Order: sequence, then structure tokens, then C-alpha cells
Amino acid sequence: MFRMGTEWWAIALRTLLVYGGVIVLLRLAGKRELGQMTVFDLVVVLLLANAVQNAMTGPDFSVQGGLLAAAVLILVNRGVSMLRIRHGVWGRLLEGTPTVLVEDGRVIMPHLQREGIDEQELEMVVREHGIDSIRGVRMAILETDGTVSIVPGSAQIVRTHRRVRQLKKR
Repeated sequence: MFRMGTEWWAIALRTLLVYGGVIVLLRLAGKRELGQMTVFDLVVVLLLANAVQNAMTGPDFSVQGGLLAAAVLILVNRGVSMLRIRHGVWGRLLEGTPTVLVEDGRVIMPHLQREGIDEQELEMVVREHGIDSIRGVRMAILETDGTVSIVPGSAQIVRTHRRVRQLKKR
């Protein structure tokens, strides 16, 4: 139970490789998959966790091996979060960018198709925001976390002279 069956560095390296592989697979799955979990998605996440466990620790079943893998995951995740926040290029690479789905009441079909969303789903989201028709939407944006932000057509436009990036530098 307390005797490691695998070298510590091998567990750490395996864990790093599995972390990177899972991040790439989740990124390829798209924004929609991350933001709208169904029961089936939960089952996949649970099975995924079980599937990669042995890949991280190998033949090691020790307490130290499990704790080491957990510590590596937490530290790497913290490092990736800091990298994502400090360097915009990495953030866009890791998370992607928001996608405009509707502009001035018109659906942008290539964007819907690329994100794997059909018009019925989009209409449902619009109704959930209290708008009866897509024509009443100034802008609908699929955010990087999978949620859809809606700007109603009746929203007042507020223009500013400053850019957000300029505000961040202060």
C-alpha cells in the first residue's frame, strides 16, 4: 500500500502526458460539449477518468503514487491557468474564442455548422432568454465555456472611447 511500484518521475511524466492528451481531446470535442453536460457526457467523463488512471500510475497502486499523480495534475492545471491568463495567445489556443451565431436577427449558418448546433437548439436558447424569435436577437455568441450569450435587439447600445486592453494595463 505504501511501497511504490513505479519510479516517481515515471508517474509524474505519465501524468503530464495524460493531462496534455486529455486537454487536446476535450479541445477537439468543442465548446458545446463542455458547457452543456448531459447524463451521457457525465458517463463519458467518469469512464474517461477510469480509463486514464492506469496510464498515469502504471502498475503502481500505492498511496504515494496516487497522491503524486494528483499533485502533478493540480500543479500543471495551476500552471496552465496562469499561462492562459498572462498570455492571450495561449488562452486562445487552450480555450478557443467565442463564436458569433446570430447577428442582427440573422443566423450565421457556417458558424452553427462548425460548432455542431442546429437551428432548433439555437431557437430554444433564444426562448430561454425570453426572446420569442431569432429576429429579435441583435447578437448571440457561443462563449468558450459552451454557454450562449444573447444581446436582445431592444438592448441599448453604449459606446465607449476606451478599449478593454487599455483598461487592463492600468
